[in-house]
Amino acid sequence: MTRNMDPDTEVESIFRHENGEEEKKKWTRPPSSYGSMKSDSDHTMEDVEEGKEEGVAVTFHPPLPVVQPDVLINDGTRMQMIRPDSPETYYTMNTQHTKQAGGLVIDTRSSDLGDVPENDLEDADEPLLADSPEPPMPVEPEETTSENSQPGTLHPEQDLPHIFKSIQHVLTSLPFKDLLTFKTWFYQCERDLSQKQAMEGDLLDFVDMILEKLGQDRSLSHTIQTLKSIGKIEEADTLRIMCKRALVRFQLQQELSRKYKYIHEGVVQAGNQTLFESIYVEPQISTCGYGGVDPSHEFRPHPPTHLKVPSPHTFVGLNDLLRLQKEDGQPARTVVTTGFAGMGMSVSKAKFCLNWAEMRANKDLQFVFKLSFRNFWTLRQNESHIAKTMSIMDVLEYYYPECKDMKYLEDEDCKFVIVMDSLDCYREPLDWLNAPVINDNVTKVTPGVLVVNIVRGTVLRGARVWILGRRTAISQIPTQFIDVFTEIQGFSDTMKDEYLTKRYEDAALAAKIVAHYKLLPSLVILTRQPFVCWMVATMFKRSFKYRGYGENPPRLTPFYINVLVVQMNRRLEFYYGKAENELKWSPEDKHVATKIGKMAFKMLEKDISVFCEEDVKEYGVSFKEVTLLSGLCTELPSSDVKRFCFIHFSVQEFMAAVYVFTMFREESKNVLESMLLPRTKFFASKDQTRSVAGVVQSALTRTLSSPLGHYDMFLRFLCGLLAPDCHDIQLAGFLFRYHMPKVGGLDETQRLLKQAIKTAEVKNRDRVGNLKECLREMIQTDE
Repeated sequence: MTRNMDPDTEVESIFRHENGEEEKKKWTRPPSSYGSMKSDSDHTMEDVEEGKEEGVAVTFHPPLPVVQPDVLINDGTRMQMIRPDSPETYYTMNTQHTKQAGGLVIDTRSSDLGDVPENDLEDADEPLLADSPEPPMPVEPEETTSENSQPGTLHPEQDLPHIFKSIQHVLTSLPFKDLLTFKTWFYQCERDLSQKQAMEGDLLDFVDMILEKLGQDRSLSHTIQTLKSIGKIEEADTLRIMCKRALVRFQLQQELSRKYKYIHEGVVQAGNQTLFESIYVEPQISTCGYGGVDPSHEFRPHPPTHLKVPSPHTFVGLNDLLRLQKEDGQPARTVVTTGFAGMGMSVSKAKFCLNWAEMRANKDLQFVFKLSFRNFWTLRQNESHIAKTMSIMDVLEYYYPECKDMKYLEDEDCKFVIVMDSLDCYREPLDWLNAPVINDNVTKVTPGVLVVNIVRGTVLRGARVWILGRRTAISQIPTQFIDVFTEIQGFSDTMKDEYLTKRYEDAALAAKIVAHYKLLPSLVILTRQPFVCWMVATMFKRSFKYRGYGENPPRLTPFYINVLVVQMNRRLEFYYGKAENELKWSPEDKHVATKIGKMAFKMLEKDISVFCEEDVKEYGVSFKEVTLLSGLCTELPSSDVKRFCFIHFSVQEFMAAVYVFTMFREESKNVLESMLLPRTKFFASKDQTRSVAGVVQSALTRTLSSPLGHYDMFLRFLCGLLAPDCHDIQLAGFLFRYHMPKVGGLDETQRLLKQAIKTAEVKNRDRVGNLKECLREMIQTDE
């Protein structure tokens, strides 16, 4: 009797003949861990019906020898279903059996039909349908309830069932001998598999096992490579084509994970790598762009110009940036994120890519391509004709060779992201309004025209574009091309402590550092910038190695010197292509720093904190150098004339002090002299006021004759710069030459400050604390 089996069930028939007359015994393979998955290689119902009409028994030869155990056969059905004793996998527990209409579902754990209802037993002679479970859905950390919920749902062609069926389909087409060869090669190249694991069970067990042990990406790529190794090129190409979308995703994920798994801070040292996840703290990101400048100040209730601060309800999570909506409720295509230097744009970009690569968020994004503006600028600088005119598909294939012939990027269901960071690295203006319009992905144009059309949305129409850059560069993009504008606000007070705590395995050391930096109110304010937080962690970790350190509060000036040096060095690296061993400031670099300081000083005199383009031109320095490249200034939102300010008001005060000290040391000038201010009796002649004590006396006169907070921080920074380790060590090789003559008259300056403190205790008690800090900045030597 011929028995027709459901095509969704893997059937293996073995005929045992004794003396040529033994009755045929039939048995079926039970569901595997993933369930018996129907693939293109399974026999169709048409094949079964055709065999039935011709009176030929439909049999399926097993790919591997199977030994049938001795068990009882039910006389009523003459059919037995056997479940292997192999342990169930995690996916088996999620498998659900369903009963088809008119079908009798047999519990494969028992051959006893005593519990079967009588009305079903009456139909026992009808063909039995042994319903196998469908492939399980991927296990999600949370049930996805909407399109915008995290972590998202994979595309069907990138999900587990499709990969399972594709591997099964290709391997089923192999003859038994080739399949045995394939398994042998496969396990020999995988240290996580043994020969027994590879050879036991049937084909579905094998596919089940490798996906569970090796993961989807490793199983798929290793299967393709093994097929090529045994000469099955056609089968390997078939599997590669069937899983092309998944393979590209795996390769992109591996590249991004490899690139961002470790974070490189400061000077990269061989063998000194830090895991990204071990120190990362997500900064605050707001959908209200007010400039990102913190208005807090140690002395002043607010800076001379009022600055807005976004409210907490405007904050959005990093992983949800590309799930934001436009005002009309439609999904945003182009999202812009800005922030000034040191606020964490590069780290945020890396974290977003790493989360996607490691399947923690945005799983519904099929691909994430990182195409920096620096990449397009490199192509533009390339002298070859091929690089000067390229289509967007050419650019993708150039940087991602695995993306060749990706026709489905134009499909409506293809959801992917282009991450375009470092807009400020594209050194020439982009013609946003007059550039030719490109309506396809294959037209070859110059890199500049290509960038404009990507942002416009006429190229890669289905892509979501995330643009990152400093505000001065971002402001060049016409607002009609931007759907959502976001701004990185930095760390809250809680985030600062969390960051500093996560960096150290030694909890006691972390507690010391957190308590130590909080002794300086100005440093607490400045550590809102993640870059300064890193600097605090690095400097204090080194300082606490010395015996006795921590008894006195830290000095403030060394931190601000580091901010200046690091930002100017980043300018040389990012915009002028200098290597780490070439970061020696040229006369032009010193000129830029001095002129920025002069502008800061003049603004401090006028008690203003905002400047315009015309103000910069007065000081003979490039507007772009000051507002974009230096990293010391940022643009403020404005509806008419563009306005700029320093990244914090205390940075303006510090740069003003740098200018005054530089003019004294380099040119022996005291720029604080003014006919408007009376010269003190302590110095009778003009020549005496040009001594270092004369400069400090002039600064004291201005400070004590002005409202609290106008010159107080400026005076503290000026006294801090007089410390030998600041001007002879930290600034040597940058702003000043090595082995310059030492600054004389420091003892006299100390006596002057001590005298000013005694006088202030009687006349200006509100100034005593800052004057003591000025003296400590100058003489403390424990760092």
